[in-house]
Amino acid sequence: MHYLDYAATSAIRPPTVARAVAEFLQDVGASPGRGGYSRSVTSARIAFRCRRAVARVMGLPGDPGRIAFMMNATHALNTALHGILEPGDRVVVTPYDHNAVLRPAHVLARDRGVDVQMVPGDAAGGVDMDTLATLLEGTRLLVVNHVSNVLGTVLPLAEMSTLARERGALVLVDAAQSAGHLAVSPAEAGADLVAFTGHKGLLGPQGTGGLWVREGVSVRPFLTGGTGGDSASREMPEALPDRLEAGTPNAPGLAGLLAGCEFVLEKGVEAIHAHESRLKRRLLDGLESIPGIRVLSPPAPEGAALATVVADRLSPSQLARELEVGWGIMARSGLHCAPEAHRLIGSSGDGALRLSLGWASSEVDVDQALKALEAVAGRRSLPVTQGSRTA
Repeated sequence: MHYLDYAATSAIRPPTVARAVAEFLQDVGASPGRGGYSRSVTSARIAFRCRRAVARVMGLPGDPGRIAFMMNATHALNTALHGILEPGDRVVVTPYDHNAVLRPAHVLARDRGVDVQMVPGDAAGGVDMDTLATLLEGTRLLVVNHVSNVLGTVLPLAEMSTLARERGALVLVDAAQSAGHLAVSPAEAGADLVAFTGHKGLLGPQGTGGLWVREGVSVRPFLTGGTGGDSASREMPEALPDRLEAGTPNAPGLAGLLAGCEFVLEKGVEAIHAHESRLKRRLLDGLESIPGIRVLSPPAPEGAALATVVADRLSPSQLARELEVGWGIMARSGLHCAPEAHRLIGSSGDGALRLSLGWASSEVDVDQALKALEAVAGRRSLPVTQGSRTA
């Protein structure tokens, strides 16, 4: 099998990640902050080491306790949006945003009267900076999708953050596609809040992620409940991370995330990015010569290692199924939870097929995908298999 869906999940992980989860369950098993006995203390130390490792990989400065662990980037983005925006506030989003931003923003507009504005973009992954500057006047929050999961492009975070800071707006960065892939610190580029997930470039298990909050920025809790401390109070604690970490954390997942981050740190983010970028260039060069296949995503050499394509004779879901059944290639078709990005590249109907590379991808994977696409694209279209389309 050839796994080419790293933009969704790093389904192939270093062996140390699975071992760390298993060893935690076998040898520790307790929850951090839920007791003073040795196993709980060990669990708390693992969680603290994980915070430090995430901070090192992503270049997040200051107290690692400013990182609150959550289920994923969606959980973190919802926490930031609901915890920052008040009735009547304005939030500026981009057409590259994932539904993890667009849907909560819609809910806040509907239920809280938040003014949601979208800055114009284009098929090359650009941002209309003049319009952005105007929209940011009187705005409370700017959301920046650091790297598009459809185009693979990197948004000009530093320039956008400067415009926001000059107008008194906070900046929330969705780093789901950049954490562990790009050696760029969102915090140094001007972010006030950074949402990340553990199961993509950080190579951890699903069910891990979090939100980094810059010193001096206050976020209302999205969930309330037990934190292991200050139990007599009906209010959530003021101090991070407890303020945003209600309920028992995914301690086995954090052990795995720690192992994933340690692997990334050992290999080096820049080295991983260089490996993925080299394979992306090989993939794009090969795609250019295949009749019947059109690449919709721009080259974006500095961005994510992905290519979004459509076939002239097959729907994206048909194409994905043909690649898996006949060639052992796993790639994702549909709208990739980013409908506005697909609108920009003209694939808002059935979406497209996304081929995304990762740390364990090889030239063999790329060459097999190219061979398969060349063979499949020339065939007649097949009936759509019911339920095969994913979004």
